[in-house]
Amino acid sequence: STQSTGVAKSLVKAGICKRVLVQVSYAIGIARPLSVSVFAYGSCKYTESQLLRIVNANFDLSPGNIVKELDLRKPIYRKTAKYGHFGCPDFSWEKVKQIVIPEDL
Repeated sequence: STQSTGVAKSLVKAGICKRVLVQVSYAIGIARPLSVSVFAYGSCKYTESQLLRIVNANFDLSPGNIVKELDLRKPIYRKTAKYGHFGCPDFSWEKVKQIVIPEDL
């Protein structure tokens, strides 16, 4: 999802990882993700379970929150269709989030 890309970008921008893959799986009618996986390919000082705790502490990956955070109820089809929609700083999903590391890591 676009939100998992934002999570990965935020982790890299914060210097937590040099390379990371974030996978999120959902089921219709379920308010929370079925699973969240984070793989850093050895490019991080944290373990993958610690990375998962960092992600869970900083991001609400529920579908309802994604719609709210990314402002997806506002139709912007023409803007997103023109020149693609990745890498354009005007879109809410391109903004990285400040990461807070839980104190108990």
